[in-house]
Amino acid sequence: MRKITFKKNSKTHGSPLEYTGKHKKFESQMQLFVYDDLQVTEYEDLEIEALKKCVVNGKTNWLNLHGLNEIEIIEGIGHFFKIDTFILSDILNTTRRTKLEESSQNLFFNIKSLLPTEKSDNISVEQISFLIQDGVLISFQEKRSDFFAHIRTRIRNHTGMVRLKKADFLLYLLLDAVMENFYITIENEEDKVEELITISKNSADPEILIRIEKHRDNFNFLKRSIIPLRDSLFAIKSLQEDEDFGLIEHETFSYFSRLHQKTLELLEQIDSDMGMLESASNFFFSSQSHKMNEIMKTLTIVSAIFIPLTFIVGVYGMNFEHMPELKYPYGYHTVIAVMVFIGIIMIFYFKKRKWF
Repeated sequence: MRKITFKKNSKTHGSPLEYTGKHKKFESQMQLFVYDDLQVTEYEDLEIEALKKCVVNGKTNWLNLHGLNEIEIIEGIGHFFKIDTFILSDILNTTRRTKLEESSQNLFFNIKSLLPTEKSDNISVEQISFLIQDGVLISFQEKRSDFFAHIRTRIRNHTGMVRLKKADFLLYLLLDAVMENFYITIENEEDKVEELITISKNSADPEILIRIEKHRDNFNFLKRSIIPLRDSLFAIKSLQEDEDFGLIEHETFSYFSRLHQKTLELLEQIDSDMGMLESASNFFFSSQSHKMNEIMKTLTIVSAIFIPLTFIVGVYGMNFEHMPELKYPYGYHTVIAVMVFIGIIMIFYFKKRKWF
């Protein structure tokens, strides 16, 4: 989980833009889809200078950027599409929470994409930003991933409604694809919590409690990521009543309402899972308490058996001169037999009362 840090010695010269994420080894690459109902054109490894020739008015233009390390490319995109610097700064600053910025010319939206890390209890975080203009949708990804591979296939093969709709519907599809990662992450967390509950039934390892607290932090982080997304999607729904805002068509608002409903379902599921995690924690402590009680009961029974035997030994260890049993030839054997008999009787009694 990443924390927001304050840098005292900030830059005072050069570009005000700086990428703050951790995926700094990925090169920046641009991919452009230009399509309508009749035709689709795809450009790979596009250069900034070629944008003017490739972007076509009257068609849907989807420009996707992988890698945010090369600030010159970000600035070139901002200059070509007339994007304000503060929006470009929000794209590069991955510590910001999910937000929505709208104007008559632009709609800016960013989202945290979460996925479980293989062979680890950690969650991988990537910020993805979207900016929609008239006929243009720009998506910014920190690294190359397969989140949108199925959408690209649908565009190429003219599957579904994506080629029949405009950039606002494409934005819905991209957001929906990112939100699927939340379901994958939550399902993975649920599997690990169930595994912890099973392990805690047979193990007293304190590491189990540490893992329970780790998953509690993961669920809280998921919740903190989804709540601003829920609020942003609700804000998009409210734009339906704004007559001056025309970047989203009237019939497309229903799709964003579905996404808003999904966020509510995700939050309800997280609350339920956190209850299950609390049960796992309570079960662990109850199990440890039960095991401790069993140990104490065993020790108490053993002590109770030896109390009368210790009393007999204490009596015959007083070394008084005139104790009648001291001169008895079979006194030692008799006392041992009596002690064994008392021990057997007490064990039989405890067993009959089901104390062990």
